Amino acid sequence: MKTFNKKGDRGETSLLFNTRVPKSDPHCEAYGTVDEAVAALGLARAASGKERVRQLLLEAQKDLFTLAGELAAPMADRDQFVRKYPVITAQKVQHIEDLIDELEKAVRLPGQFVIPGGSAASAAIHLARAIVRRAERRVVNLQEQGQLPSEELLRYLNRLADLLFVLACYEDEGSPG
Repeated sequence: MKTFNKKGDRGETSLLFNTRVPKSDPHCEAYGTVDEAVAALGLARAASGKERVRQLLLEAQKDLFTLAGELAAPMADRDQFVRKYPVITAQKVQHIEDLIDELEKAVRLPGQFVIPGGSAASAAIHLARAIVRRAERRVVNLQEQGQLPSEELLRYLNRLADLLFVLACYEDEGSPG
């Protein structure tokens, strides 16, 4: 497989199932921002000194790949996508909520706004959180245009940003692991 194919040289790209769109298409904006979040989570995972945090960040990266796939499929091909690929479900959203509940019991949450920088790892987690919030805004844009394939995507991103806030606090707590 070649790294380049020159098909995007005129400012277009393909969504899944070969639908050509401008690179400025709201689907591209949404899944591109999710891709940024995946990369930022990778940075956070590499910087983290806690195995539990690294494991949860990797899980989130994998979920975001699934979510980006859903965003990259045109609405007209939604049924075909669901038959072929995994999707973000209400159970995934519930899992994130359960993780937040679990971690909130193990960490003292601040009573005011947090200025990131307690450690390189927590700052990277906060960066990922901010990018997830931007992805959430891009997905809201798709929703406003009637192009959101599933409400679970928006719920997942909202909960993931909350989880990342708690994880950043957890990262900076005293005990390793």
